[in-house]
Amino acid sequence: MKNMEETRRLYFENSYQVEFEAKVLKTVVHEDKTALILDQTCFYPESGGQPSDKGTIDGVKVEKVLEENSQILHLLEKEIFSEKVKGKIDWPLRFDHMQQHSGQHILSQSFCELLDGETHSFHLGEEVSTLEIGLTKISEEEIEKVEKLSNEIIFQDREIKTYFVPEDRIKEIPLRRPPKKEGLIRVVEVSGFDFSACGGTHCRRTGEIGLIKITKWERIRNNIRFEFLCGGRALRDYGWKTRDLRLLANQMTSSEKEVFSSLQKLFLELKSLKKKMKKIQERIAFYEAQETIARAEGKIIKGILVDRSVEEARLLALNIIRQGDYVVLYSLRTERGGHLVFACSENLKLDLRELIPLISSLTGGRGGGSSSLVEIATDEKADLELVLTRAYEFVKSKGTGTFSP
Repeated sequence: MKNMEETRRLYFENSYQVEFEAKVLKTVVHEDKTALILDQTCFYPESGGQPSDKGTIDGVKVEKVLEENSQILHLLEKEIFSEKVKGKIDWPLRFDHMQQHSGQHILSQSFCELLDGETHSFHLGEEVSTLEIGLTKISEEEIEKVEKLSNEIIFQDREIKTYFVPEDRIKEIPLRRPPKKEGLIRVVEVSGFDFSACGGTHCRRTGEIGLIKITKWERIRNNIRFEFLCGGRALRDYGWKTRDLRLLANQMTSSEKEVFSSLQKLFLELKSLKKKMKKIQERIAFYEAQETIARAEGKIIKGILVDRSVEEARLLALNIIRQGDYVVLYSLRTERGGHLVFACSENLKLDLRELIPLISSLTGGRGGGSSSLVEIATDEKADLELVLTRAYEFVKSKGTGTFSP
């Protein structure tokens, strides 16, 4: 393959070309797939944070495109035997990649110009793209400034030019970052704004990018990683967010601009209600514990609780052991499966953690806790009645008569 003629990259000459004809130079097997090496291609290979193009060759699906030793491998869904083929790229996907990648260049230069933030990495994903920028912190106001500058460049509809520069003349170009490759360097220039060494596919003018929107950011490796959307992706994102905001405003009988303040007020009210509810639950659990103790036939209280949450079961068990020297063995069903709550008074000198291996062997569940309170989650198939019986027998054997009625 090293001695083979290098594939002509038609996407360098015209990123808007969709169809092409080519001669098959070689058929190889790569990643257990038939792969064609052609004398020329419109298919962009996976490189520089940009995914490969998709499409068909003679009607056969192209699953992936890779570069190896200056040759471009087209991995196919099935084998093709023709010496000459016709290829067709997935244009909507290609244009989406062009919007995202061109937008990334503008966004990177905006970070560099306004905040001296260097781009460390770029990834063009199926749904969102990410930029890792060399910044340790950033404010909402700074992000708004970066977005504003980026979109001003888009709205000015500047030309995006691509050209090759010999390595010995590359210093004449004000590149944002030094090139990683040697030899003939391909430069992508956003007229008068950004100069980058790049082999990706790009729009002809910034206006085709449509819009840039930063949607999320987080700290990573002492840098900040930003998620962003361009063009059609930004439009779709704006569409569903506008729809949901409108529906939410209608539910809350407020304007869309007032939704956030209305939600804040609602959350404060909910927080206050939860505090009041907790106090009520604690009072209910106290009296229910007294009733449970009055009905108890011994010092070991066990049962399967119905229509109870894990928190309610725990609160009831704790209230029982606070009012006397009891062992409580409760089980209940949850959305995820079974749940066991075991509690005992510290005066009884029991270590309920000894129950965990026994119960886990019966249910395959996992749990933990302290000597006086243990909780174990089980799968939905666990026989809770059997589990309680075995737990009861275990505690009874440790009690040496302490738990007799």
